[in-house]
Amino acid sequence: MADKKISQLTSGAPAQAGDEYVVARSGANYKLTLTNIAASMPPIGATTPNTGAFTTLSDSSGGIRAIPQSGSAKTGSYTLAVGDVGQFIEVGSGGSITVPDATFAAGDVVSIFNNTSGTVTLTMSITTAYIGGADVDEATIDLATRGVATILFISGTVCVVNGNVS
Repeated sequence: MADKKISQLTSGAPAQAGDEYVVARSGANYKLTLTNIAASMPPIGATTPNTGAFTTLSDSSGGIRAIPQSGSAKTGSYTLAVGDVGQFIEVGSGGSITVPDATFAAGDVVSIFNNTSGTVTLTMSITTAYIGGADVDEATIDLATRGVATILFISGTVCVVNGNVS
């Protein structure tokens, strides 16, 4: 089969074993040849064997683009923990959240959902806590009724909170 540029492929046409693709990088051409595509590719999620199509994508932490809930709704005082990373915390009636210092790593993310009819106060015990778009270190942050806050940890001592917060 003759070489094909990726731009020359027919939209929606499945790759076939033996197809060759030319990939250009910094003036050099590299040839990518698909061989026994159905047998050599491990399945990803639920597959249709000969097309490589998939309906779900997951890794060792669960579904990609899915945010699982961390335990049940918090109806008392709760301090975020490393096990909450990549998950969301639901705050129920009487619940409160504390963000601890020197616990999380750069790039960790935790989301919080206020499932109450009132504002929930996030106590920011972390050294520096910003609301996205502001340059003020906050000791407490209010999360609006039925609001969501996402906390991005810049380091173990700095975080930025975005969402329905003030």
